[in-house]
Amino acid sequence: MRIKIYTTGGTIDKVYAGETGLVVGPPRIDSILWEGRAAVDYDVEALLRKDSLDITAEDRRKIVEAVCATSHRLIVITHGTDTILETARALLPVSSKVMVLTGAMQPAAFRETDAAFNVGGAIAAVQVLPEGVHLVMNGRVLDPRICRKDRARGCFVEAT
Repeated sequence: MRIKIYTTGGTIDKVYAGETGLVVGPPRIDSILWEGRAAVDYDVEALLRKDSLDITAEDRRKIVEAVCATSHRLIVITHGTDTILETARALLPVSSKVMVLTGAMQPAAFRETDAAFNVGGAIAAVQVLPEGVHLVMNGRVLDPRICRKDRARGCFVEAT
Protein backbone atom coordinates (compact mmCIF):
# COMPACT_ATOMS: atom_id res chain seq x y z
CA MET A 1 0.00 0.00 0.00
CA ARG A 2 1.88 3.05 -1.29
CA ILE A 3 0.74 6.61 -0.56
CA LYS A 4 1.07 9.36 -3.15
CA ILE A 5 1.81 12.73 -1.59
CA TYR A 6 1.31 15.92 -3.56
CA THR A 7 2.67 19.19 -2.23
CA THR A 8 1.32 22.58 -3.23
CA GLY A 9 3.16 24.97 -0.90
CA GLY A 10 1.33 26.94 1.74
CA THR A 11 2.33 27.77 5.29
CA ILE A 12 3.58 24.24 5.95
CA ASP A 13 6.46 24.91 3.51
CA LYS A 14 7.16 28.54 4.45
CA VAL A 15 10.64 29.58 5.54
CA TYR A 16 12.08 32.83 6.81
CA ALA A 17 13.90 34.68 4.02
CA GLY A 18 15.50 37.67 5.73
CA GLU A 19 14.08 41.01 4.64
CA THR A 20 11.51 39.27 2.44
CA GLY A 21 9.93 37.64 5.49
CA LEU A 22 8.17 34.32 5.12
CA VAL A 23 8.18 32.75 1.66
CA VAL A 24 7.13 29.34 0.37
CA GLY A 25 10.25 27.19 0.31
CA PRO A 26 10.87 23.64 -0.83
CA PRO A 27 8.50 20.92 0.39
CA ARG A 28 9.11 19.86 4.01
CA ILE A 29 7.15 16.60 3.86
CA ASP A 30 10.17 14.29 3.49
CA SER A 31 11.86 15.72 6.59
CA ILE A 32 8.59 15.60 8.56
CA LEU A 33 8.10 11.92 7.70
CA TRP A 34 11.76 11.07 8.31
CA GLU A 35 11.80 12.80 11.70
CA GLY A 36 8.54 11.05 12.61
CA ARG A 37 10.01 7.66 11.63
CA ALA A 38 7.11 7.05 9.25
CA ALA A 39 6.97 3.35 8.41
CA VAL A 40 4.93 3.69 5.22
CA ASP A 41 5.84 3.58 1.55
CA TYR A 42 5.22 6.86 -0.21
CA ASP A 43 6.08 8.96 -3.25
CA VAL A 44 6.26 12.75 -3.11
CA GLU A 45 5.53 15.01 -6.05
CA ALA A 46 5.61 18.81 -5.83
CA LEU A 47 2.77 20.16 -7.96
CA LEU A 48 2.94 23.80 -6.89
CA ARG A 49 5.02 26.02 -4.64
CA LYS A 50 2.55 28.77 -3.80
CA ASP A 51 0.85 30.51 -0.95
CA SER A 52 -2.68 29.13 -1.09
CA LEU A 53 -4.10 32.62 -1.61
CA ASP A 54 -2.26 32.60 -4.95
CA ILE A 55 -3.69 29.26 -6.13
CA THR A 56 -5.83 29.76 -9.22
CA ALA A 57 -8.64 27.77 -10.82
CA GLU A 58 -6.06 26.51 -13.33
CA ASP A 59 -3.84 25.33 -10.44
CA ARG A 60 -6.81 23.46 -8.95
CA ARG A 61 -7.45 21.80 -12.32
CA LYS A 62 -3.80 20.72 -12.32
CA ILE A 63 -4.22 19.17 -8.87
CA VAL A 64 -7.41 17.34 -9.90
CA GLU A 65 -5.77 16.10 -13.11
CA ALA A 66 -2.75 14.79 -11.18
CA VAL A 67 -4.99 12.94 -8.73
CA CYS A 68 -7.05 11.44 -11.55
CA ALA A 69 -3.95 10.44 -13.55
CA THR A 70 -2.08 8.64 -10.78
CA SER A 71 -2.48 4.90 -10.32
CA HIS A 72 -2.24 5.40 -6.55
CA ARG A 73 -5.47 4.99 -4.62
CA LEU A 74 -4.25 6.65 -1.38
CA ILE A 75 -3.44 10.33 -1.75
CA VAL A 76 -2.31 13.01 0.71
CA ILE A 77 -2.13 16.63 -0.40
CA THR A 78 -0.34 19.30 1.62
CA HIS A 79 -1.90 22.69 1.06
CA GLY A 80 -2.14 26.17 2.52
CA THR A 81 -5.02 26.53 4.95
CA ASP A 82 -6.53 29.72 3.51
CA THR A 83 -7.92 27.96 0.41
CA ILE A 84 -7.58 24.28 1.28
CA LEU A 85 -11.35 23.89 1.32
CA GLU A 86 -11.73 25.24 -2.23
CA THR A 87 -9.23 22.67 -3.48
CA ALA A 88 -10.88 19.89 -1.46
CA ARG A 89 -14.25 20.79 -2.95
CA ALA A 90 -12.75 20.77 -6.47
CA LEU A 91 -11.74 17.15 -5.81
CA LEU A 92 -15.23 16.01 -4.73
CA PRO A 93 -16.18 14.60 -8.18
CA VAL A 94 -13.15 12.25 -8.13
CA SER A 95 -14.14 8.73 -7.18
CA SER A 96 -12.32 5.48 -6.32
CA LYS A 97 -9.56 7.28 -4.38
CA VAL A 98 -9.01 8.20 -0.76
CA MET A 99 -7.87 11.82 -0.69
CA VAL A 100 -6.73 13.58 2.48
CA LEU A 101 -5.78 17.25 2.49
CA THR A 102 -3.77 18.73 5.33
CA GLY A 103 -1.61 21.73 6.10
CA ALA A 104 -0.36 23.80 8.99
CA MET A 105 -1.21 27.03 10.76
CA GLN A 106 2.50 27.55 11.50
CA PRO A 107 5.42 26.65 9.18
CA ALA A 108 7.04 23.24 9.66
CA ALA A 109 10.35 25.10 10.05
CA PHE A 110 9.09 26.74 13.26
CA ARG A 111 9.71 25.14 16.64
CA GLU A 112 6.07 25.49 17.62
CA THR A 113 4.13 24.09 14.68
CA ASP A 114 1.19 21.85 14.04
CA ALA A 115 2.74 20.57 10.78
CA ALA A 116 4.09 17.21 12.01
CA PHE A 117 0.93 16.48 13.98
CA ASN A 118 -1.28 17.20 10.97
CA VAL A 119 0.89 15.27 8.51
CA GLY A 120 1.02 12.26 10.83
CA GLY A 121 -2.74 12.38 11.18
CA ALA A 122 -3.17 12.57 7.41
CA ILE A 123 -0.82 9.62 6.78
CA ALA A 124 -2.67 7.46 9.31
CA ALA A 125 -6.13 8.59 8.17
CA VAL A 126 -5.59 7.98 4.45
CA GLN A 127 -4.96 4.31 5.22
CA VAL A 128 -8.29 3.73 6.98
CA LEU A 129 -10.80 6.24 5.58
CA PRO A 130 -13.31 5.38 2.87
CA GLU A 131 -13.02 6.69 -0.66
CA GLY A 132 -13.70 10.39 -0.95
CA VAL A 133 -12.20 13.73 0.07
CA HIS A 134 -11.30 14.41 3.69
CA LEU A 135 -9.62 17.21 5.62
CA VAL A 136 -7.32 16.22 8.48
CA MET A 137 -6.35 19.09 10.75
CA ASN A 138 -6.00 19.65 14.46
CA GLY A 139 -6.49 15.98 15.35
CA ARG A 140 -9.80 15.78 13.50
CA VAL A 141 -11.08 14.26 10.29
CA LEU A 142 -13.52 16.71 8.72
CA ASP A 143 -15.83 16.71 5.74
CA PRO A 144 -14.66 19.63 3.56
CA ARG A 145 -18.23 20.25 2.44
CA ILE A 146 -19.35 21.20 5.93
CA CYS A 147 -16.40 22.76 7.74
CA ARG A 148 -14.66 26.10 7.89
CA LYS A 149 -11.46 27.68 9.13
CA ASP A 150 -11.95 29.38 12.49
CA ARG A 151 -9.25 32.05 12.39
CA ALA A 152 -9.90 33.19 15.96
CA ARG A 153 -9.27 29.72 17.37
CA GLY A 154 -6.63 28.74 14.80
CA CYS A 155 -8.30 25.52 13.75
CA PHE A 156 -10.91 23.99 11.46
CA VAL A 157 -14.40 23.34 12.80
CA GLU A 158 -17.67 21.97 11.52
CA ALA A 159 -19.74 24.76 10.01
CA THR A 160 -22.79 25.70 12.04
